[in-house]
Formats: sequence, C-alpha cells, structure tokens
Amino acid sequence: MAPHSVQFKTNYLVEKKIEPFYKGGKVQINKEGTHLLCICQNKLNIVEITTGTVVRSIEQEDQEDITCFVLSPDDEMLVTGSRALLLKQWQWQEGTCIRSWKAIHTAPVSSMTFDPTSTLLATGGCDNTIKIWDMHKRYCTHNLKGSFGVVHLVEFHPDMSLLQLFSSSMDYKIRIWDLQTSKCVSILETHFSAVTSLSFSPDRNTMVSSGRDKICAVWDLETKSVKRTIPVFESVEVAVLLPNSPNLIGRDKDTDSLLFITAGSKGILRVWDSATAKCLYTQKLPHTKQKSSEDGVDENNLTHCLLLPNQEEVVTVNAEHSIIIYDLHNLDLKKQFVGYNEEVLDVKFLGPSDSHIVVATNSTQLKVFELATLNCQILHGHSEIVLALDVFKKGLMFASCSKDHTIRIWRMNKDTGKVDCIAMGGGHARDVGTIACSRLHKSFIVSGSQDLTLKIWKLPESISSAPTKPTSVVESLYASVTEKGHDKDINSVAVSPNDKLIVSGSQDKTAKLWSSSDLSLLGVFRGHSRGIWCVQFSPVDQVVATSSADGTVKLWGLKDFSCLKTFEGHDASVLKVIFVSHGTQLMTSGSDGLLKLWTIKTNECDKTLDGHEDKVWGLHANRQDSAVITASADSSIILWKVRVYSLL
Repeated sequence: MAPHSVQFKTNYLVEKKIEPFYKGGKVQINKEGTHLLCICQNKLNIVEITTGTVVRSIEQEDQEDITCFVLSPDDEMLVTGSRALLLKQWQWQEGTCIRSWKAIHTAPVSSMTFDPTSTLLATGGCDNTIKIWDMHKRYCTHNLKGSFGVVHLVEFHPDMSLLQLFSSSMDYKIRIWDLQTSKCVSILETHFSAVTSLSFSPDRNTMVSSGRDKICAVWDLETKSVKRTIPVFESVEVAVLLPNSPNLIGRDKDTDSLLFITAGSKGILRVWDSATAKCLYTQKLPHTKQKSSEDGVDENNLTHCLLLPNQEEVVTVNAEHSIIIYDLHNLDLKKQFVGYNEEVLDVKFLGPSDSHIVVATNSTQLKVFELATLNCQILHGHSEIVLALDVFKKGLMFASCSKDHTIRIWRMNKDTGKVDCIAMGGGHARDVGTIACSRLHKSFIVSGSQDLTLKIWKLPESISSAPTKPTSVVESLYASVTEKGHDKDINSVAVSPNDKLIVSGSQDKTAKLWSSSDLSLLGVFRGHSRGIWCVQFSPVDQVVATSSADGTVKLWGLKDFSCLKTFEGHDASVLKVIFVSHGTQLMTSGSDGLLKLWTIKTNECDKTLDGHEDKVWGLHANRQDSAVITASADSSIILWKVRVYSLL
C-alpha cells in the first residue's frame, strides 16, 4: 500500500458491549414476546429479544438488591421487591418508578404474583406471611398467616370468582387460602421436597404441581385429592401445561389429554401425558451432555421454563445462565442468549464478513455470537477450560486449545452460520495455553503448552479444502513436529504472514524464532525483564512485537534479533499486542483494563481507552482493520469501531 493511502487511527468508539445481564433468579417475558425481564444483582434488566441488547435497566435508588419481581398479565405494571423491604411499581417501558411503599413484611419478599385481572398482587415473604394488595385502590387487603418458613411460591386460582390463593413454603405442603375469609381452607400433601411450580388446566378443575422430590402430582381441585402421581426421575424445577393447539410437540390431532412439559436437573425438556403418566417426548440435544454428578444433576440443569403460547415457543433457563428459546412444535432451538460469561479469556472475529465472534470463557464451552442479534451458539467438545483461540484467514475455520491437553479445529457453515468441530488432536502432557493458525494457506497450526513444548499439526486435505457436504465425523490430528521451546510456560505463538516462520513467547522472559517446516531454532529475542505474554508478526515489515509483564512492548528485527523500539506507558502487565493501520500502529491491552494505541514511527501513545474494569485478555482486529474486539476478566466484551484520518 502506498504511503499516501495509510490511514492512522486516532480513536476507537464503543459500538457494542456484551455485558452480564443475568446471574440467576426469576425471568419473565411480556405477553407480546418482545422483551425479557431478569435480575442481575441490584438491577432488573429489560432485554430486547430481537437484538439481545439490554434496552433498559431498572435500579433501586437505595442500591439494595432486588429479591423478586413480577410483570402483570396485561403488561401494564411491573412490581419489584428489595432487601430494604420496599415494593415499587414501575412503568417498565420508560424505567420510571410510579410509587413506592413498605411491604409490611418483616423480612424480604421471596415470591410474588398477579391475579389474572391484574388487580390483586400477592407477596410471599421470608417471614412466613402472605400479603394481598389491591393495586388500584393501593392498600393491603389480606395478611395471611400460617405458612411454615419462607413462602417461595404463590399463585392465584385462574377463576377469580372463587377468590382462592395457592401457596407453598418450607414444609413442602400446598395451602389453599380463601380470600373471603382469609383462612387456609385446605392443605394438599404429597410432596416430600420443595414444591417448585403450580399449573392450572384450562377447565380450572385440575392442577399439576412439580417438586424437587422427582415427582409431578395431578390434583383434582374439586375433591382436593391427588388423581395421579407421576415419577419423572429428576428434580423438577418447572412443569408447564401445553396449550390445546394442534401440531404442538407430543400432541396428536386425535388427543385432547392434559399434557405438560417438565424442566429440571437433567437439562432437557420432556412432555408428559397427565392421564397415562407416560413420557411422550424427550428432547434430543445436538451435543453430548457432560457427565452428570452422582445425584443426577447435569451441569446444564434447567432452572426455569416459560411458555409463550402466542408465539408457540417455550423458553428455558439453565444453570450456566443461558436463556434458550425453542419452537413448541418440535423443540428445535430458535435463539439463545448468554446471561453471564464469567471471565473471558479470548475472543476472535469469525465469519466471511466478520459477522460473528467466537469467545472462550472460563468454561469448557465455546460461544459463538452473531453480532447483529447476539444470538449465541454454544459449542461442546473440550472437557476442560478453553484457554485460547485463533482464526484462519478466510474466517470460516478456527482452532481452540484447552486445559484438557487437546486442540480442536472448528468450521462454520457459511450459509447457515452453524459451527461444528471437524478435527481434534492430543499429545501435549499439560495445559495447552496458546494456538496459532497458518496465515497464507489452511495448512497447519502450531500450539504451545505448559509442558514447555511447541507442536506443529499438519492439516490433511480433507480439512483444509472446502467441504462438499456436511459431515459429523471428527478427524484425528497428530503432531508432525514436537520441540522443547522454552524453560517455562509458553504463553503465546504466532505464524508469519508467509507461513515460513513461527515466533513463541514464554514466561522465561524470552521470545524465540523458529522455522515452520521443522521447528529449527533461528534466534532468540532477549531483553524483557519479566515473562512475555504475547508475540505478533508485523503484516508488512520483518519485525516482531512482544508484550511483557514488565509493562513494556518491544519491536525486534528478524535479521539480527535486536530490539528496535521499546514502548513504555502501561503501568501493569501488557497482555496482548496487535498491529493495526497496515502495520504502522500498535494496539495493546493490559492487566489494568486499559487499551493503548501507539504510532510506531513516533513511539507515542496516541490514545488510551478505558472500557474494562479488569484484565483484558482478548484483543483482535477485523480483516477490514475498521474495528477491534476486546474481552476481559470483568465478563464483558466490547466492539470498538475506529475513527481515522488519512496521511496525505
């Protein structure tokens, strides 16, 4: 590129931020199916389902955590309860508080629900009591006493002419309260563990209760007796009744039986017939579940399940804080959001036009986000935490490495966006902490490990060539060359633009240059006073950049291995370095959460970006050099778009 067309970056602006928006607890979706409401610490977040973005956060003025919330059936009223024992009513579309009043409970409110007319609000407290509130006349109408322990479940009978409220507390019993007399008129006993949900049939005479005692009970509400006890062989968090609509999962055209879906500790949805106690359908997930623990609890056990009858969808929430929307006709996955990413260890642009990102978090799973919608694919394969990623030139294939001592190759289908694992290799004796793909052709990858070795993995033609048809076969890879690289952990490897050279950086304070053909050592870069975190080749010059725990970045010549420049400005470890602006600028990220933009010619820091609150482990530029993506231990991912000026 001619010098007159070089564009220098002067600033990067935040284009999109992927932050934690859900860390457990209740979720609710409005009846139109457009917004999802969920709690994240002291905030109640409202997420737009089409874009996956938080459009509004409702926060208590007193900074107290929100203990529970409920949206009225008519979508008009949102009520929250906090640890400060206050109830607040909100206009949730605007995020404004209409009124606030004392809950009268002597301990936080643990559950709440509206009646079908959106007139009455019931609050169940940790103080063994239940209050009923008239939301129009604005006063407490009932104070129901007699529950044992925390009241974690309250539901109104759908026939409001009966004026009945159902509740459950720590004694595993279901109480029926007559709101005309404020008395408990019946106690339903069959569960011997916590009752987790109550669902009422359309004719309002039958109720299904679920429990962590691995059973669902079908109740006759006229006789107040159990019609059937159904063993479901897992701890059930929710049972929801299927609508009578035809063509829904498990429902034949000739049957009008009462069917319900269970969600619980096994991490799958199942459809049951309440009349025969038979399981009609068991969800088949596209991946092999991780091994369950001894008590049968899967690591992805479902904690919530919501029915969206208008959209004919079902929404589940799992223990990994993923919110997943399925089609009710076949339980095919339609959309998935990740509520919480934990510590983000690496991130790379992905897709033919950098439309996606692939993310490694403190997890065995990889996450692929579509940037426009934040719809997420979760990739299963590694059995231990994934530590690093790299993407091949065209952006459809990438490699991952893990604490499970293996590397894997993944391919994205350019038409559907679906990602599958196509190859894996094992051979390292310890954690594989860094990986790099060949730049010119899809011919090899190189990995570095805590076992102090570098390995080159040649890719067979079946992997490197474009696939003619989808395949589920995962090919085995074997290292073609293995070499002891350093005296301490290898933190970073990179491949030169012409695929002929490899550079590695280590905790032993050195970087080394290798031939990619046989891993023969060509030279050593010495000069850092602490371990090297990242190494990168310049895209245009015969230089290598290294970043170190000593707070500096150095440029090295490939001909004589001398240090050409040192960039000082970070006050903490420099974890990542990349070349931008056609190799004329550097961008670095530090353990202090800061990003810095440097001009190589002047040695000056042009801009410091402060967008993260913890170590920035991931830093990657798109192929157009118009954006960078950063990922941090603060659980956030930021897409930065560039502001440029031309050097004429």
